[in-house]
Amino acid sequence: MLKNKISIAVSVALLSITPQVFAEDSAVTQADNTQIETKNNTDKKGVEVIKVTGNYFNNYKVNDASGAMRTNASLLETAQSVSVIPEVVIDEQLATTLGEVLANDASLSPGSKQRNREVFYSRGFELSSSTGYLRDGHQHWSHYQQPIETLQRVEVIKGPSSALYGQSGPGGLINMVTKQPTEKTLFDISADTDQNGSTRFMMDAGGRITEDFGYRAVLVKQDVKYDREYQDNDQRERDRFLGSLVLDYAITDNLNFNIYYDQTEDEAGLDTGGWLDDNGDLIGDEKTIYDFSWAFTDITVKNMGGKVTYFFNPQWAVKVGYNEQTFERQRFESSPNQSSYSPEDMSYKSAPYDRFDDWQFKTAFIDLTGEFSIGSSQHQVLLGMNSLDYYYGQKRVDPASDDPFAGHVVGQAEPAKPNINYATDDTVSETEYDYYGIYFQDLVTFNDHWQVTFGGRFDQQKKEGANSESFVPKFGVLYHPINDATVYVNYSEGFEPASSETLDNVDDANHGMELDAVTSEQIEVGAKWQVSERLLLETAVFDIKKSGASITENLVDDLDFETITTQAGLQRHQGLELSAQGAVTDTLFLMASTMYLDAVYEKDQTYQGKRPVDAPKWSASIWSRYEVTEVIALNAGIFYQGERFADSDNTIVKDGYTRVDFGATFSTLVSDTVIDFRFNIENLLDTDYLAGGGVNNVSIGDGRTARFEVKASF
Repeated sequence: MLKNKISIAVSVALLSITPQVFAEDSAVTQADNTQIETKNNTDKKGVEVIKVTGNYFNNYKVNDASGAMRTNASLLETAQSVSVIPEVVIDEQLATTLGEVLANDASLSPGSKQRNREVFYSRGFELSSSTGYLRDGHQHWSHYQQPIETLQRVEVIKGPSSALYGQSGPGGLINMVTKQPTEKTLFDISADTDQNGSTRFMMDAGGRITEDFGYRAVLVKQDVKYDREYQDNDQRERDRFLGSLVLDYAITDNLNFNIYYDQTEDEAGLDTGGWLDDNGDLIGDEKTIYDFSWAFTDITVKNMGGKVTYFFNPQWAVKVGYNEQTFERQRFESSPNQSSYSPEDMSYKSAPYDRFDDWQFKTAFIDLTGEFSIGSSQHQVLLGMNSLDYYYGQKRVDPASDDPFAGHVVGQAEPAKPNINYATDDTVSETEYDYYGIYFQDLVTFNDHWQVTFGGRFDQQKKEGANSESFVPKFGVLYHPINDATVYVNYSEGFEPASSETLDNVDDANHGMELDAVTSEQIEVGAKWQVSERLLLETAVFDIKKSGASITENLVDDLDFETITTQAGLQRHQGLELSAQGAVTDTLFLMASTMYLDAVYEKDQTYQGKRPVDAPKWSASIWSRYEVTEVIALNAGIFYQGERFADSDNTIVKDGYTRVDFGATFSTLVSDTVIDFRFNIENLLDTDYLAGGGVNNVSIGDGRTARFEVKASF
């Protein structure tokens, strides 16, 4: 287990600070991302006093996003639904995983959390761990729990987005925007814990070394103790360390250089989730883990890279970026088999193995952005290209066939850990491919009321046995009835390259048929209104079609072939979204959203007429903050997921659930240091519920959980 005695000592010292009582006639805001203004006022007892300036809405309010247009574009000039979850919400919720962050957008629903990773669905479509995530605009391998302490905000780009990023699914993309060097000195130290004994210690520091040279550094040490237990009564645990450094240097007024490095080390016991019977009821105790206590996953993830930005003049700039991500993972599995479970004697089979995975993602891009006029029209253009060099290698060793792992009875002594080691595998299963794309985009402004955006992308994948090319367009029209409102319509496409170039089945009538990429298209109509410059209201109606999945039909009367395969599959998701984000009053702030989703396999070889797994018809989320006084604030959250299917055959239903969260924070000033005390309760009503995942890997919702944090801002 990783140790960090210095961080622990500092955090324990912070916990020992006794809060002081402050009057209300000075001027200092709270430390959680609000502007801080201090005065040397004291009361009659000589104690410094504290007061909030009332600009907190600036932290909830979001005006722009960088992912949807590959530039820092105003949301009112973006013909697409985009939600932005800011750092202040992440901090208020004491979030430790990306899943806790994404719960703030109702268009996202949780999937499985087996093997210490998270799966999500956007508008009912699963986000692929290889093509569904971006980090600062780079395609990002997300087969692990993301280090959210490095994030400034999370952008949810909804609908097909291949025109600017290439291969991606129809649900959209998650763009994680990282923390950058700050102009003013920042030094925060925090410690949090929960009722299970979990701890997290964090340092976040930033500022200027010189006028032109800035930095941002983040250190995290986290130990998690879960509520679920192994059958030998050991508690499942997780041990994580994160280190991150970003350096920024302004070489000249026009040339800026930015480099970064971060490393995550994450080791955890395995929990593949709960099991459901044919009635959708949980098999066994809700705290029982069917994996054995010696099963674990151990990962090391490194991200390193940089970008150079050069401004030719105020209108034109070029940006070049490179990122190299290495992901190494050992997974020692006990691999319990739910389908072998016998309710009569509560026995099941397992198939352990030791496996090592090595993923390497190398991405690069060059973007040219500029502005110019043609007649009375104004143009904001983007021209660019990017690439991905992908490598994956795997080693795996299974026990000898005579090892005693045929069956295990729940509650009995676990079998001993098998004597196997992946390093003894002298063969490596490897996959490699290169991927390139060229893209363009133009936002044309005709007058104060009308804008048009259009663009497209040409892609080429070089992969043995699966070369492919694609072109996808995007188009949108925006109408601004007033300065702070937009009505828009857009059309966009997405694609996922085929796994092979041709169909290889000599018994199929279409043997040798060239396989196209699986494609998607969306038509979206929406409206956005920035109310009083503090509250953003949005609505969107969407219709997404995913086409090109293979369908194989039997040929009964054909003497030459047994089957015929065509790419005629069709999956269709239609829905409505509503959201509000910002300040309702000077003391009430919220981030709220809801979605109605009608999703169905309209034409599919196996699931025609069925609804996809973990795609609720209704979902909703609300997170709010109410400032009771100038030093005390309350938070309340409501998260709702409607009924969902746990299996693709739609025979097992998971009930809908509503989870209520509550929080409170108190800010004070001790020797010119702002101290925040935060207390949160997740699942306040102790609701029993099943979250994401299927019949053999369902996530069981945590019961009522209390968490406490103390944070010092120097």
